[in-house]
Amino acid sequence: MAEYKLLLEHTNDPLFKTLAGYKSKGGYTALPKALEMERSAIIDSVKAAGLRGRGGAGAPAALKWGGMPKEKKTEHYLICNADEGEPGTFKDKQLLETCPFELVEGMTIAGYAVQGDVGYVYIRGEYMDGAKALRNALDEAYANNLLGKNILGTGFNFDIQIHMGAGSYECGEETALMSSLMGERGMPRLKFPHAPFPVISGVFDKPTLIHNVESYCNAPYIVNNGAEWFASLGASTKNSRGTKIFSVSGHVNKPGNYEIEFGTPLRELLELAGGVRGGKLKACIPGGSSVPVILAADVERAIIGYEEMGEVKSMVGSGGCMFFNEHTDMVKFAWRSALFYANESCGKCTPCREGTKWMVQILERICKGGGQPGDLDLLKQVANQIDGRSFCPLGDAAAWPVLAALRVFPEEFEYYIENGVSMVTSKPSLVGVP
Repeated sequence: MAEYKLLLEHTNDPLFKTLAGYKSKGGYTALPKALEMERSAIIDSVKAAGLRGRGGAGAPAALKWGGMPKEKKTEHYLICNADEGEPGTFKDKQLLETCPFELVEGMTIAGYAVQGDVGYVYIRGEYMDGAKALRNALDEAYANNLLGKNILGTGFNFDIQIHMGAGSYECGEETALMSSLMGERGMPRLKFPHAPFPVISGVFDKPTLIHNVESYCNAPYIVNNGAEWFASLGASTKNSRGTKIFSVSGHVNKPGNYEIEFGTPLRELLELAGGVRGGKLKACIPGGSSVPVILAADVERAIIGYEEMGEVKSMVGSGGCMFFNEHTDMVKFAWRSALFYANESCGKCTPCREGTKWMVQILERICKGGGQPGDLDLLKQVANQIDGRSFCPLGDAAAWPVLAALRVFPEEFEYYIENGVSMVTSKPSLVGVP
């Protein structure tokens, strides 16, 4: 099963980010078709297509679209989460920079389907090139009556605005993103069942539909080609349909974004990226740094699908796929991951605020050669007290990579504690680190 390019088919064509270039490749044929459909028919099509959110959780998109109030009593908003802060993930960056009209058309179709008034694209602050490309696309769309008042003479009004983030990983969490968008601190809110879903009370306490860039970009293709066609992609899996873009990095010969059909073996993704560089394959993190690590043997048998990746005790996640060769110090990698999440914790809840720092302290001590008997049990205890007990998923994201590394590579941790040096490099990993 080779690479299947759908969203990325024209990413190497510089004209594709212009309106004329986008239309020459079939762009903006879906929007007029959608505007002639019943809103419920569009949502039914998204449901029949089996589209799931591409941000990491993999929730069925139609649950959100269909959850927006049918009887409109107040403003309806859409948010595109383009914050993309998960380490190892850079697919939305490429979509923004090279395929901005896919997002604009997709959000407009979604806006029509859920009776939206305004869409906000919350872009990671470092993504200046993507923001500029999107700004140019929005300007062209407004100038050609594809956004704004009375779109294409149908009476539908819809606007899209850009909001730049300030570099907070936490603001990739949807409720923290909404708080940031409203000018509040980027900290998570209460969630269901303690608070309504965003589709009932989201940004500005109004009904809000939230997806990431890749999710919205699929909408024009579903409308144009039909739900049955989209559902045929990935039909070999239990419940994963369409394509998925993976940002492949680490010890590979050709790092980059690769779009594949669900149901593709994970080892074929490695082959697309040119195979392992600098040695034999040791491990893989398939879906971003928060996703549990798996062994090389698991890569050989893993199938890319939301349920299928669970069979090797990992996840599709955000698609940030990192491959590691035999020279990788997994104890140091666990420390590196823990340090990132500790630095990015917003500090709202005790398990995450205190637990992430505690994990860093233990791992740092081990990596400097000062590991103590009982450190691994203590590390597991701390991680388990964070997982599932934090206010938002950042705590889970911090605990999972550490727990997985302890489960998959226990001998490396034990060797470090017993000998004070890495099993891989035969020296402490953090020599010279204060």
